[in-house]
Amino acid sequence: MHLKIITHEKVVFDEDVDSIQTRGVDGEFGILKGHIPLMAALDIGVTKVTQGDKSRCFTTMGGVFQFKDDEGIILTNTAECGDEIDVARAKEALKRAQARLAEHEAEVDAKRAEAAIARAMARLKATLNE
Repeated sequence: MHLKIITHEKVVFDEDVDSIQTRGVDGEFGILKGHIPLMAALDIGVTKVTQGDKSRCFTTMGGVFQFKDDEGIILTNTAECGDEIDVARAKEALKRAQARLAEHEAEVDAKRAEAAIARAMARLKATLNE
């Protein structure tokens, strides 16, 4: 089967894969060859693909997943390959977001901080699986 991960700026991944694991808004799910057609809204998280005995992880920051006729497409605002993520920068972003959340400012700031925490944690998780 084939998977494409596409952002507004570029095609991040475009290769044949054996399996796909990703995080939808209703929870994590996996796809194997021959899966029934599926469309799902994605949450902030990690998409893991396997190719033979090798696996790769990508952050996917929301978006849409579509699977039909053994072709998968992820359309997302931002996607990064786990081995390209700056771990130190992601850890610093996590610390800043946690500090903002601890300040108990306006609710809008809390929601932004929670989203920033989710993005930073997804980036760190993607690097651990590489």
